Amino acid sequence: MNRLGFYIHIPFCKKKCKYCDFISFFSSDEMIKMYFEKLIEEIDNINVGDRKLTTIYIGGGTPSFPDSKYIVKILSEIYKKFVIDEKAEITIEINPGTVTKEKLFDYKKSGINRVSIGLQSAEDRLLKLIGRIHTYDEFLNTYKMCREVGFENINIDLMLALPDQTEKELINTLDSIINLNPEHISLYSLILEDGTELQKMVEKNIVKLPEENIERDMYWKTKKILEKNGYNHYEISNFAKQNYESKHNLDCWNQEEYIGVGLAAHSYLENKRFSNTSDLKEYINCKEFNNIVQTHEKQTREEKAKEFMMLGMRKIEGVSISEFERKFRINPLFYFRFEINNLTQQGLIEVDLDKIKLTKKGLDLANRVFEEFV
Repeated sequence: MNRLGFYIHIPFCKKKCKYCDFISFFSSDEMIKMYFEKLIEEIDNINVGDRKLTTIYIGGGTPSFPDSKYIVKILSEIYKKFVIDEKAEITIEINPGTVTKEKLFDYKKSGINRVSIGLQSAEDRLLKLIGRIHTYDEFLNTYKMCREVGFENINIDLMLALPDQTEKELINTLDSIINLNPEHISLYSLILEDGTELQKMVEKNIVKLPEENIERDMYWKTKKILEKNGYNHYEISNFAKQNYESKHNLDCWNQEEYIGVGLAAHSYLENKRFSNTSDLKEYINCKEFNNIVQTHEKQTREEKAKEFMMLGMRKIEGVSISEFERKFRINPLFYFRFEINNLTQQGLIEVDLDKIKLTKKGLDLANRVFEEFV
């Protein structure tokens, strides 16, 4: 039976952060109710054949903002509709200020076994600056509740290169989180997205982002600190205790299939990449789900091979030469000989017995490396 990931998008938030350009917004209770009714309708409309769900990921937005009864109902429908692997990883994103112990109990009873908490920084000054709705103490309370409810797989989201962030503040955040001993830590460099409130603040010189060399120094110090404390750096922005790597994300980077439901949700199935409309009213009012789906790509063998290489280079261990040969019936060292030679000469990648992977310089310039393959 083929494996399949399942993504559920919950676009609602208590308040939009200043750096966020995701499809998310505040909405009325009635609109939220209508949205979840449509989600169930979409789930019932899906046919994935004999595929077994190995991961379920509930993202947003802030999935912990709506009443937990909606999450319980959605998961109940999924369990009725699909075959679920007995070791499936089932994740929900939560934010401090939107979750209670009762909600967490509901999540646990409905089968969720992994929570991802959006923190970003342990500094209240920075949290306020980027528009987060919570304080660090509120995060600590949320983390404590998660443990008390029984969650044994917790990720914490952090950000570096925040406006006016100092290296001392970053290290303080890392030390504080390491002391909590979460199983997984995701740490992303802030990307200034067009049209966001934070971008406008930077343009008006209200706040200033760290220089690129400072941002990269923060990244390497973070890597050193987390690895020293038992976190394996397995992907550009992700660190995990042994056996706690994110299965959902690893499947995406390994080019496994997944189906997405909800507003603007993306899917990858039968070599096609497609997504739902990002218009909330269009989604809720649609009569035929095929009418709100946009196909972005129908991959050829060559396109799929390039993407497999690009996604695989996100992993610190790189791309397995033997796995590439098994999947595409050709040696990648020959197939990408010109690109590999070029990138090797630039010192961006290296090749060993069975791996093609980024060098330290390549990791610093990861986006440029990916563009060479696209």
